[in-house]
Amino acid sequence: MILVTGAAGFIGFHLCKRLVADGYEVVGIDNLNAYYDPSLKEARLAILAGFKGFTFHRLDMCDYEGLRAIVDRHRPARICHLAAQAGVRYSLTNPFAYQKSNNEGFLSVLEIARCCRVENFVYASSSSVYGGNAKLPFSESDRVDNPLSLYAATKRSNELTAHCYSRLYGLNCSGLRFFTVYGPWGRPDMALFLFTKAILEGRPIEVFNGGKMKRNFTYVDDIVDGILLTLSHPLPSEIYNIGNSRAEDLMDFIGEIETNLGTKAAIDFRPMQAGDVPATIADIDKLSRLGYAPKTNIDAGVKRFVQWYRDYYRV
Repeated sequence: MILVTGAAGFIGFHLCKRLVADGYEVVGIDNLNAYYDPSLKEARLAILAGFKGFTFHRLDMCDYEGLRAIVDRHRPARICHLAAQAGVRYSLTNPFAYQKSNNEGFLSVLEIARCCRVENFVYASSSSVYGGNAKLPFSESDRVDNPLSLYAATKRSNELTAHCYSRLYGLNCSGLRFFTVYGPWGRPDMALFLFTKAILEGRPIEVFNGGKMKRNFTYVDDIVDGILLTLSHPLPSEIYNIGNSRAEDLMDFIGEIETNLGTKAAIDFRPMQAGDVPATIADIDKLSRLGYAPKTNIDAGVKRFVQWYRDYYRV
C-alpha cells in the first residue's frame, strides 16, 4: 500500500496511474483547492477512479487528525508526499498559502510517517532551492542558502525538517528536486500550458529576460520513473535532482510549440521577473546511479502535450 498526497495534481495523477497499473494498492489524498481550475483536478480523479486498487480521500494536509485516521485505516508501507502550494510567482502575493501548505502541511505528513513507522517517505522538493547559484549544472552538493522566492524557502525548509526526522527517528526520507516538469494534464500556470493557450487564442505570449533562458524541461513520465526508483530505494536523508539529461533554450521550446500548433507566436518580451533565474540545469548523476535515465526529448513531449490539449479542450 502506497499513500500519495496531491493525487489530483499533475505529477500525483501520473504517479497514481502508473502505480495502480503496476498492481499497487494506492490511497490518494488531495484537497482540490482553487489555485487553478479544480475541474481539471476532478477530471484527473475521474480517470483514477476507474482503476481497481485506487482509493481517494478529499482532505487538507493540515488536518492532522483526519490524516491520521486515514493512515491508521489503510496502513501504507510507503508515503509519497507531493501535495504543496506550487508556483514561484504566486508566492510573491500569497505568502501565507505557502506557510500553511508547505510548512504546516508538510510537518503533519512527516509526523504521521514517523508515528506509523513507514518504510520510506519520499517528498517533492524543487530546483528552486538552488536560488541564486551561479554554478551550472546544479548539484545536490551545492549550497542552497540563497533562495529567491518564498516558495523556494519553504521547499528548503522541508528538506531540513526531513533531515532532522531522519536523524532523530531513523525515518527513511528522500527529497526530489524537480526540474520544470511538463506533459499532458499539466498545470495551467506553467509555461507550456500558458503558451499553448495564448497562441491558440491569438494572444501574445510573455517571454521574460528577452528569451535568454535555459531550462531542464523534464517530461512527466520520466519524473514518475525517478519517483518510483526512490520509492523502491529507502535510504536515510537523501536528496536527488530529477531533471532531463540536457537543458533547452526557452526559444527552442517555444519553437516546438509553434511547430506542433502550426502557428507562429506573437512574443511580448519582458525583463526578468522577481524570484526567477535565467537557467536551471540539473546534474542527475546521483539518481542515475539508481538507474534513472530520462527518455523523452522536447519534440516528442511537446507533441504529446499539444495533442492532449486539443483533445481535452476540443480545440
